[in-house]
Order: sequence, then C-alpha cells, then structure tokens
Amino acid sequence: MDKNAKIYVAGHRGLVGTALMRNLRAKGFDNFVTRTHAELDLTSQAAVEEFFAAEKPDYVFLAAAKVGGIHANNTYPAEFIRDNLAIQTNIIHAAYKNDVKRLLFLGSSCIYPKLAPQPMKEEHLLTGELEPTNRPYALAKIAGIEMCWSYNRQYKTQCLAVMPTNLYGPGDNYHPENSHVIPAMVRRFHEAKLANSPSVAVWGTGTPKREFLYSDDMADACVYLMNLPDEKFVPLLGQDRNDGLAPLVNVGVGHDLTIRELAETVKNVVGYSGEIVFDSSKPDGTPRKLMDVGRLSAMGWQATTPLEQGLASAYRDFQALEAR
Repeated sequence: MDKNAKIYVAGHRGLVGTALMRNLRAKGFDNFVTRTHAELDLTSQAAVEEFFAAEKPDYVFLAAAKVGGIHANNTYPAEFIRDNLAIQTNIIHAAYKNDVKRLLFLGSSCIYPKLAPQPMKEEHLLTGELEPTNRPYALAKIAGIEMCWSYNRQYKTQCLAVMPTNLYGPGDNYHPENSHVIPAMVRRFHEAKLANSPSVAVWGTGTPKREFLYSDDMADACVYLMNLPDEKFVPLLGQDRNDGLAPLVNVGVGHDLTIRELAETVKNVVGYSGEIVFDSSKPDGTPRKLMDVGRLSAMGWQATTPLEQGLASAYRDFQALEAR
C-alpha cells in the first residue's frame, strides 16, 4: 500500500478497527476515511453505495460486524445473521463497483466445524457441523468468504479473508452479558475484587481449550498481509484456483490453554484473591478451537505479545473506561 493511498476501515471504533487504525498510523499511513454507525448505516445498500461512489477508497479493511459471546449469539440469532450478511454484502459489492484495489475481510474461527481436527487448517472449512450456539454468525462469515472468492474468480477482485482466533485488547466490549470471554472475566474479577466477593462464577466446566490473540498483533498481521507484493498476495485469492482452497488465512498464536487456566491468569492480572467456581449448568461451547497458523507463518509473520502482557494492557483499558 502506498503511504498516500486512501484507506477505509469499516468498524474503526471497535476492538479490531481501533487496533487497525493504531497499526496503520504507526506505519505512516494517514489518509483514512471513516464513518461512525450514526453517519453511515452499513446495512443499507443505498447508503453504502453512495459512500463508496463519493469517497473512492483504494483499500478496505472490513472489520465492521455484529459480534458477541455465547449469550448474545443465543439471544439475538436473527440480528447476527441478518446484520452481518447485509454489512459484508454491501461493502464487498460496493468495493468491486468502485475499483477498490484490495479488500481484507475479517472473519472468526467459529467458521470451522465444531469437531474440526486440531489445529484447524484453512481447508477444514465446510467439512462438518458448526457449533450450534453461534451458527447464524458463523454462516454469515462463511458466506462472506464465499462472496470474496466468487468475486475474485468472476471479476478478478483482490478480496482476502482473514480468520483471527479469539481476540482481546484495548477497545473491547465489556458488557456484562453480551461480551466475549476475556472482557467478561475482566469485568467479573474486577467487580469481585472491589466488592470483596468470596468467589467468582465462570460459565461451563473450565475444560474447553481456547487460543487468544492480542488485538494489536491481529492488526499487524492484517496490515502485513495487505502489504504483500502481488506475487505473494494474488496466489492467495483463488482467482484461478481449482484446488478448492478459499482465499482464507488463519491468524493466531498457534497454542491454546483451558478456560480454567485463562480464569486463573485473569484473576492474577486483576489481583483478585477469592475463589473461582465453575458453573457446569452453563454451556461450554466448542471443546477446542486452535488455529493452524502455518500458512501465515510461512509468509513470515508471527504473533509477539504474551498473554499476561496483553491481559495487563486490556485491564488498564477497562479501568480507564470505568474511571470515565
């Protein structure tokens, strides 16, 4: 990407978007076009097409999405499939119509089957049943990957999908019910510490294993991929490929830990001294979700932020939000 290129980060105020903006600015990019949800409804095809026609961005990072944890996915399945399908469909099509050079579509590791072989490779997509608790969201993201692939094949667009593992970091959503596991734990342990509560309840048995990637590492991987030279980037797109491999790259750290181990780590970072109680009446979700990051590693990128360091940064961010 040329330093003067116009870059549109869709969802620039979320966990992913803010990390992308920080990374791009640190690398010398400053020609951004952004819109808040109040300024541009990405579920409106007419509004999105008008925006692209007026702004003509050169590069697009599609980080806008409706996201949430198990509770949110179970409570609002209609919104999760409807809004995500609308957002990604409108942006990918408008990018094609307005000659965007490259588009990076952010997905999620939940696109892979519930019982996929571990670690999960890109070729495991669509090889088994999805986890029921987030199937509407996962199906929307799978449709986005297929749309990128279809447009690459038919129109020779350059749309690449990246599938980050579970993310955390500054700018996360700490809602008490609709947040993901790390921000939910940060809030619970923090509030328990302030209240001197004897114990904190954590959903599930504590046995599922999860991989966690610091948001700034994720952003660095995305910008790294977007900056690849044509001879490395174009072969990823599946424009003429007949081997069945989608334009898809996993982004993760390559190792995981149990929810019990995660809870203990968050407890230590927050400084809570009580007990952890696991509520086995609540769903565990997928038993294990470890990404195979061999494809990305072979291109020369690896994550660098240790979990405790990233959690400490996330906790400082949460405390700053609470102090406002």
